[in-house]
Amino acid sequence: LRLEDKVICHTHYIPDEEVAAYFSIADLVVQPYKSATQSGITQIAYHFSKPMLVTRVGGLPEMVPDGKAGYVVEPSVAAIAMGLIDFCNNSENLSKYQVPRYYRFVKELPTTATGKKQHFKIKKQAKEDLQNGLLLRK
Repeated sequence: LRLEDKVICHTHYIPDEEVAAYFSIADLVVQPYKSATQSGITQIAYHFSKPMLVTRVGGLPEMVPDGKAGYVVEPSVAAIAMGLIDFCNNSENLSKYQVPRYYRFVKELPTTATGKKQHFKIKKQAKEDLQNGLLLRK
């Protein structure tokens, strides 16, 4: 399915203090449950205005209206993969040229005294990080 070029997958526990960073940069929140009644992740995704892909189990389809707040798919690998592919191919906010090849999480961005992000410093740091092997390849 060649999703490795389009998906960054984090399956480990994420501490509370890092949740906002993950949700802020997420393009899609995927909840591939085999069984569930509901999920607190859904409420967090709504808080961050993120589309979701959930499986048709428990109360998830009622919490995430298909085609409005995201995708509701059968709890199978094929259905989940097809939902991911559809999202990657059709998302208005995800252009092919914008999909990152490398990434790194940071706690804060360089800013001026007034809080404006210093993009030139971010670009310079990214080049240095790539040379030093600090960026992760998706």
